[in-house]
Formats: sequence, structure tokens, C-alpha cells
Amino acid sequence: MEIKTIAVIGAGLVGRGIAYAAASSGHETVLEDISSRLLAEAVAWIRRSFEEEVASGKVEPCARDKALSLTTTAGDVKDAIRDAELIIETVPDELEMKLELFTIFDKFAKSGAIFASTATSLSITDFTDIVVFRERCIGMHFFEPLLRTKQMELVRTAYTSEETVAACREVARRMGKEVAVVNEEPQTV
Repeated sequence: MEIKTIAVIGAGLVGRGIAYAAASSGHETVLEDISSRLLAEAVAWIRRSFEEEVASGKVEPCARDKALSLTTTAGDVKDAIRDAELIIETVPDELEMKLELFTIFDKFAKSGAIFASTATSLSITDFTDIVVFRERCIGMHFFEPLLRTKQMELVRTAYTSEETVAACREVARRMGKEVAVVNEEPQTV
């Protein structure tokens, strides 16, 4: 599956960093947050980050302009995910919030979309068991500082398909990341 559009749900530090990386790698990027203030701050941060990269000679002005033209925002999850082949949620690790989001993803995402989570303190399986196509669910762990760190992890659940892993690995490669694929460890109580 070719990923053209990435929706990033949550415009906090991780979400805005992922949106920057997604747009920089040539993906149409939709950044969503329920807080219009946080969304505006994230867009300003993305613009400022590109300006700093241009000033330091790391990014050409034409690459900045292209990436910014690929970046849009949404104030509603349904609008953000409508055209995305990859949806990455970056909200706090609260199970109820994740369950609600993945229910929305399952109902409103385009057919074949991959659902990814940046969760680190929750089992991905705990909130992806509710979706119809569990084989399209995966964890994506971006390490801080996101714009400078080359490593990242893809976390495969017991149900994640090889096609899902391959598509996410290609997205990460385009972002300039070196990927380690790990299996989700069973949670102990």
C-alpha cells in the first residue's frame, strides 16, 4: 500500500514533530487537535522549525515551501482522517481516549487505512481489539528529540500484517528514520 496522506491526531510536541516529518518527506499531512489554541501553536512551531532549518542551510527554501503547502489542519477527527492512508494518534496514554479514537477511526477512515498509535504505557492490543481490521493496527514510537533522532520503533501486535509493517517502514524511511520492528510484549498484571 502506498501512503500518500497522513493524518496526525493530537498537536502536542510529538504530534507536531510527526507532522513536520511527514510533510518534510513529501506526504500530504493533516494535523488535528480539539484545541484550536494548541493547533495554532503547532502550526507556528512547524513554520518556525522550517525557518530554522532554512537559516542553518539544512533545508532549501523550495523544500520548505513544498512541505508547508502539504500541511493542513482540521478541528475534527472525522475530517482529518477522511482521505488518509495512515492515521497516527499521539494523544495522552489514557485507555478510554484511545478506545474512543479507534472507534472513530474504524467507522470513518477510508477503506484500507492503517491505524497507528504512539502509546508507550498501554498495550496497543487493548485498544485495537475493538476494530474490524486489527491487521492494520501498529505502534509507532518516535524518539525524542523527534527531528534529530534517526531511530524509531514499529510495534507489531499479534495481528499486525506484514503489509502494514512494510507500509509504515517505508513512511519511516522517507522520514529519514532507521526502523526497528519489535513485537508487542504481553502485559503482566
